[in-house]
Amino acid sequence: MTTSYDCADADQRAAGLEHAQRAIRAHQCVVLPTDTVYGIGADAFSPQAVTLLLAAKGRSRQMPPPVLIPRLNALDGLATDVPAEARRLAEAFWPGGLTLILHAQPSLDWDLGETKGTVALRIPADDIAQDLLTLTGPLAVSSANRTGQAAAQTAASAQAQLAESVEVYLEGGHRPSEGEGSEPSTIVDATAVPLRVVRQGAISLERLRGVVPDVLGLGEEAAAEEPAAEEPAEAPQEPPAPAADPSDDDSPRN
Repeated sequence: MTTSYDCADADQRAAGLEHAQRAIRAHQCVVLPTDTVYGIGADAFSPQAVTLLLAAKGRSRQMPPPVLIPRLNALDGLATDVPAEARRLAEAFWPGGLTLILHAQPSLDWDLGETKGTVALRIPADDIAQDLLTLTGPLAVSSANRTGQAAAQTAASAQAQLAESVEVYLEGGHRPSEGEGSEPSTIVDATAVPLRVVRQGAISLERLRGVVPDVLGLGEEAAAEEPAAEEPAEAPQEPPAPAADPSDDDSPRN
């Protein structure tokens, strides 16, 4: 049965976090505040729970949820081949409104949807979210709204959209805090260098470039390298070997 807790009250907050932890263990969904908007969360390592999360939002597996983590040292447990530039951004802007897309650890037993071997990670700058993540570990979290509707900025707003599909609602007041803009996190693709912004949000390109100067902005392309000038031949060269017929190439094609 769906239960909502007012986290402004210390006793309700403690009870709500305990109930949310039990719900996550039972492969159910919870709604929690973050530093951007409210999110619907589920155990990142439970395919059943992730399926319920996507169904609650009316979203397909082609739109996998990002994963919230409690601490920076969880990064290497979930991602591999992390570029040094991505580490610098994480150290500078976590906790905060930055999501990094990285190569997922291939050994992890999870199914977030059609991720193509990647995972999107973030540490939220929100006390309630961090307290819950400390209890549960990594959570698959997406904005707490039906797909196509406005993102919820209170738990009550989320409940109006998601209703009984969520076991626990943690009400923490308006998110973001009153007077702050409701921008989503900035998403940076860190699966290759140079890093590339794929969604502009709370962290500006100027701030990103203050840490990693060559990060590409939304829609920007890396400058093409000019071919090196050929050195003059000192002696007649042997004619090149004939190119192999592409039909003889038995290498896999992507």
